[in-house]
Amino acid sequence: MSFLTPDQPAQAEEPAAEIASGARLVPRITIQAFCEHSQSAQLVESAMHDRRMSKVALTTHNGGIDGAVETYKSNPTPNLIIVETTLSPDQIPSALEKLAEVCDASTRVIVLGHVNDVLLYRELIRSGISEYIVLPATSSEIVTSITDLYAAEGAAPIGRTVGFISAKGGAGSSTIAHNVGWAIATGLRQDCLIVDMDLPFGTAGLNFNQDPPHGLADAVLANQKVDQTMLDRLMSKAANHINLLTAPATLDHTWDFEEREFEQVLEICQKSVPLIVLDIPHGWTGWTRQTLASIDDIVIVAEPDLANLRNAKNMADAIKALRPTDAGPRLVINKLGVPRRPEISATEFASSVECELIGQIGFDAQLFGTAANNGQMIAEVAASNKINEIFSNIGMHVTGRQPGHAPAKTGSLLKLPSLFKKRA
Repeated sequence: MSFLTPDQPAQAEEPAAEIASGARLVPRITIQAFCEHSQSAQLVESAMHDRRMSKVALTTHNGGIDGAVETYKSNPTPNLIIVETTLSPDQIPSALEKLAEVCDASTRVIVLGHVNDVLLYRELIRSGISEYIVLPATSSEIVTSITDLYAAEGAAPIGRTVGFISAKGGAGSSTIAHNVGWAIATGLRQDCLIVDMDLPFGTAGLNFNQDPPHGLADAVLANQKVDQTMLDRLMSKAANHINLLTAPATLDHTWDFEEREFEQVLEICQKSVPLIVLDIPHGWTGWTRQTLASIDDIVIVAEPDLANLRNAKNMADAIKALRPTDAGPRLVINKLGVPRRPEISATEFASSVECELIGQIGFDAQLFGTAANNGQMIAEVAASNKINEIFSNIGMHVTGRQPGHAPAKTGSLLKLPSLFKKRA
């Protein structure tokens, strides 16, 4: 029995070492699942909620292996078949032989079984079955098996993508994103691409003192014509290890986009750069929602007041619903200590929003204003300022490292309404 082409090696029992389980989207494939129990069908369908499966087309059917055999006697097979079986270990190989006879050679098969048998597992893997999963299992285990199956074919690693977005206009997510990108590039010496997605009003060009003639808008408007060569031409170099895809910051026409219009550009970026920092404008559009649903990590930047708290809470809840299998968004509190302004303490704010607090940045109009007007990063204006350590700590978090917790900055000057208190 074999579901593989003659020159195709059997699936390794261990996934490729360089591929993290959450680092890669499953490519555009079709999956058909044949389940004997409704609970198993629900399990497979729940896997579609994982962002790694966002490009997959999945259908589920009743009938197990026999149902799959009958279906494919008169229909072409998809890229991947998932079949559940309640057969005994000595019956499973012969049943799969019948399935192999009606499958295309390139079709992959994952078997969901109810018997935990190492000898059976080894026999199935040797015969060409891609994976054998013992039920009960979790949807995450199924997604990881599918991800490992397609990532183990020698594909290059995909760059980590982190998005910064403000809870309220003016909270400073662009400034934080740019300085964190700088800290990662200079501190870790890791290549970083900063993508300014605020096409009408973006500030990445100003903040890095760059005025390139082309940028992100050209890539998006090129639609299907964009490729790696074109993208390389559109990037501008801001410093060692830092490239930019700037926004045109013009109002000569409206910048309205479909839900997945940025998807192809970001996929190309991920294949060429180890870290992509997305400067996402404050708003809630179809493409913003889709981008937040598909990236690796999200940082909400907020000021310590009530409007920011409400918006950050709504945004965090929406993001968690979009990404039920991922860690929640992180939180950075910006502009702490504005003179004469009552503030919500950072710890109370984070507790109410129910997000991990990874940075607290004090208000310093002179420092940030000077950097903005000069087109420089904070580290260029004041290299010894402790704010640079905060940017580095945020960078450590979003690149998967774990620095110490950010120190507390301020006490509470405003009691929170019960609406925003942490749920029991």
